[in-house]
Amino acid sequence: MKRYTVAGLLIYFVIFPMRTFACPEFLDVEMRKLGSRDQINFCEAYSGKTLLIVNTASNCGYAHQFTELERLHQRYKEDELAVIGFSSDDFFQEEDDEGDAATVCYDKYKVTFPVMATTSVRGENANQVFRALGEARGYPTWNFNKYLVGADGDIHRRFKANISPDHPKLRRSLQALLPTGDQ
Repeated sequence: MKRYTVAGLLIYFVIFPMRTFACPEFLDVEMRKLGSRDQINFCEAYSGKTLLIVNTASNCGYAHQFTELERLHQRYKEDELAVIGFSSDDFFQEEDDEGDAATVCYDKYKVTFPVMATTSVRGENANQVFRALGEARGYPTWNFNKYLVGADGDIHRRFKANISPDHPKLRRSLQALLPTGDQ
């Protein structure tokens, strides 16, 4: 009986190898959440997950996308998707007070995915994550640019602000990277 069990396990792991992921260098960072003292270590929290990374601003005309981003987060969080917002005033549309920005995200739009404390997302002052995203796919040209990063750390696509989280092109690209391929 034991031989069959061991043989079965060997076959299983050959056919379905364990997925291990190394944390990409650009995600080897710890950042503070918006309106909080809580720190998130990106490697610990997101290694092996598909990421949708978005630069956000509370007073932008695209702020309604918070609602669509939250829907994506709720729908796919069990399928290993992490939506991560990065509050930024690079386009002069974020609240001056961090508490006010947090109120817009968490109270007005009911966001439950993490939004990082206000940071720069373009140019030489860009944080480590957005420096890598910008170099690979172009820096944000406005608020609510969306970057799709595979579970393996590859930066696959950038979607500009006018492409909503519900846009079929973004949804197809996202679904192709999720382990279930859920449609």
